[in-house]
Amino acid sequence: MNPPFRAALFFLSEHDISDIVPFGTGNINDTFLVTLRSGEQRVLQRLNPEVFPDPERIMRNIRLVLDHLGKQMRSETYGEDNFIPLLLYEGKTGDWYRAEDGSVWRLMSMVRDCRTCRSISDANQARELGKGLGFFHRMLSTLDPGKLGDTVPGFHNTPEYLRRFDDVLSARVKPNTPEADFCSLFIEQRRSLADLLVHRRDKLKHGIIHGDPKVSNFLFDRNTERVISLIDLDTVKPGPLLYDLGDALRSCCNPAGETAREEDKVFFDPGLFQAWLQGYFSQAGFLLTGKDREHIVDSALLISFELGLRFFSDYLAGNRYFKIRFANHNLHRAMVQFFLVRSIEKQKDLLESIVINFAVETPQTRHG
Repeated sequence: MNPPFRAALFFLSEHDISDIVPFGTGNINDTFLVTLRSGEQRVLQRLNPEVFPDPERIMRNIRLVLDHLGKQMRSETYGEDNFIPLLLYEGKTGDWYRAEDGSVWRLMSMVRDCRTCRSISDANQARELGKGLGFFHRMLSTLDPGKLGDTVPGFHNTPEYLRRFDDVLSARVKPNTPEADFCSLFIEQRRSLADLLVHRRDKLKHGIIHGDPKVSNFLFDRNTERVISLIDLDTVKPGPLLYDLGDALRSCCNPAGETAREEDKVFFDPGLFQAWLQGYFSQAGFLLTGKDREHIVDSALLISFELGLRFFSDYLAGNRYFKIRFANHNLHRAMVQFFLVRSIEKQKDLLESIVINFAVETPQTRHG
């Protein structure tokens, strides 16, 4: 009996299951689409034990977040008809299953009539993405962050990622290629970026963050093109909201996506940046402090650098963390992020002027 089918039997009877097939292109976990004999579909997922060593804490966080989202959306104050929170299904003894090899599995609802994007080039989509993350932050602003555990200790600790990179580099022979040389030199020339927000962290607005709000983790309604859900909640945890903004912006504002190979195709688009901010501020602008707004561009710069650093470190270490589809996948991913850093650096004054003008023009109200 294969592992996905064995895990599915914790949640469903064998008679109910029609088919189980691989699903999605996630970088960390293994995901499968379960089709029931009734025609209903659900999502079965195996958490990567190398990345998430404490699955109980992850599941507890997700349960708290989904319960709170459901309660908030049922209230008159916060209701949004188009946003669909995920559901966790109960199994024989709870909502997660531990296999004999120690891996943890869960079964979740499948949002119908939706699609994902790997990259965008349309201002309306960017606005919807900003609105989606803003809605998520607004809904969870009334949940005590102290109730959630830290699922990935050291997450977004850029100085620590830099230290790990140094350790990997000293322990291994760096491939003698132009691409590897470029990444090494790029990191060396920008080591100071690692401290960009670390000394300001206590002055930033803290709350509950998604932790990985890239474009492909948002679900768009096929008919209306509105964002209707946010998936992959494994990294939900307490933290500065600005880290989510930086991650979302570096993903949303690169129309070439994360698979581009040439530097001239990787571009941080100011128009998408402005549209994304419009969407976010309409939902959660009131949550951000003056310091947060002052460092929005810095957050996109930092997270782009941090992710490139992580991709390159993983490439040097033998691709242990991120899934790869070809030998140099993590190397190319790193280069895309570093190209994005360059693009942000070249436009920093323009991007900061957009934030300043936008903050003045946007009403800072709870409902946007």
